[in-house]
Amino acid sequence: MHDLTMTLARFVADLRFDDLPPDVVTRAKALSMDLAGSIVRAGSEAESTPAILAAVRRMGLDGAGTAGVVGTGRFYAPPVAALLNGALGHSLDFDDTHADSSLHPSAPVVPAALAVGEAVGASGAEVVAAIIAGYEVCCRLGMALDPTAHYARGFHPTATAGTFGAAAAAAKLYGLDAEGIARAFGVSGSQAAGSLQFLQNGGWNKRWQVGQAAMNGVMAGALAADGFFAADEPIEGRHGLLVGYTDGARPELAAADLGVVWETMRIGVKPYPSCRYTHAALDGLKTLRSQAGLTADKAARVTIGLHRNGIVLTGAPLDEKRRPGSVVDGQFSMPFTAAVMLDQGSFGWDDYKRLSDASLCALADRVDVVRDETLEGLRHPFGATLTVRMQGGETIERRIADPSGEPETFPDAAALRSKFDTLAMPVLGEAGTSALAEAFLDMDRRNRVVVSAEAA
Repeated sequence: MHDLTMTLARFVADLRFDDLPPDVVTRAKALSMDLAGSIVRAGSEAESTPAILAAVRRMGLDGAGTAGVVGTGRFYAPPVAALLNGALGHSLDFDDTHADSSLHPSAPVVPAALAVGEAVGASGAEVVAAIIAGYEVCCRLGMALDPTAHYARGFHPTATAGTFGAAAAAAKLYGLDAEGIARAFGVSGSQAAGSLQFLQNGGWNKRWQVGQAAMNGVMAGALAADGFFAADEPIEGRHGLLVGYTDGARPELAAADLGVVWETMRIGVKPYPSCRYTHAALDGLKTLRSQAGLTADKAARVTIGLHRNGIVLTGAPLDEKRRPGSVVDGQFSMPFTAAVMLDQGSFGWDDYKRLSDASLCALADRVDVVRDETLEGLRHPFGATLTVRMQGGETIERRIADPSGEPETFPDAAALRSKFDTLAMPVLGEAGTSALAEAFLDMDRRNRVVVSAEAA
């Protein structure tokens, strides 16, 4: 674990766009566009958005600035733009995931890179390189924390490891050398925060703390750029991230094959706007509907087995999970999401309008969620097992090793664009949606970052 902070800082400082594999560049642009779709729709529809915007106004932070919030036509100071894009990007719970670290890389990293990139006039290629640097840092630190142990301590890795990823992206765009990036990490060690307590009542903290991670990354980079004297060894030190935030640190994972194996290529895209731990079961139920004729009226009982992380987030306490009282509750409810899929064979953002649907409540009562230990000790934690007892007595069993959208089943360009259009078009219209998508997909060929609000 010795010198891990400097190892990562040197990697970020030395990373050059021209040295990046083309497939990694393509993937980073696609992931950034995917996040933008969530930002646009959340800005219009997420129930937490008015309170966040009102707080920004109350604090006098809504003045003109150099960094845009996607899809709004408004510009703010870079930390505020990063905060808003990060919070909005995570609000639908439709943003990407990295299975090995059990976190959402784009929501903290991309907003930090866009905000600083616009502020300093960086080229699109420079912003893409910074995004990839941020992805690599936060995903690798998430793995090093050991997601299961990190969750067990009550932490939210997207907000904790994500702060370091956001700082990496920001510090790189501020032009810092390795020592400067290490100082930004030193500041991040005091900023990294994210609690799972939101699960108790469906609070909006999860969205805010991811936006805060993006904002903190920008601030850490700015402080380091101006010579701030920060703590040494914020990752590996006596009171560092890998000591204070986990009981199962695996520091070797943070630097293993650094610059050779790209964790960016292991980031998956969500097909459903809910916790990733619900997705494998939803895929399985969707397949059973189409291939085995399963319908809600034919299912007497559905038992879903999940990794213990999935139980913590989406399955316990089961009686409460069967009756989600808010969108956040629904996003983290295996019974509710399963009931929707059983009922109609699909699940999308608009289905949260059915939270109080009596027929879904009755169906959720027939969904059990249990810990399946056969899903533990595997590389990925997002699998599920299904046992469906039919009304006639027949039992159907399925095991889904990974949800759709993982690297092995990553959606093609047309599917990604369809998801983006579905989210953005109701807000921006056809022309605005097309312009914004092209701005992200062509980012590396542009002299300036043009993916802010003005692109829409």
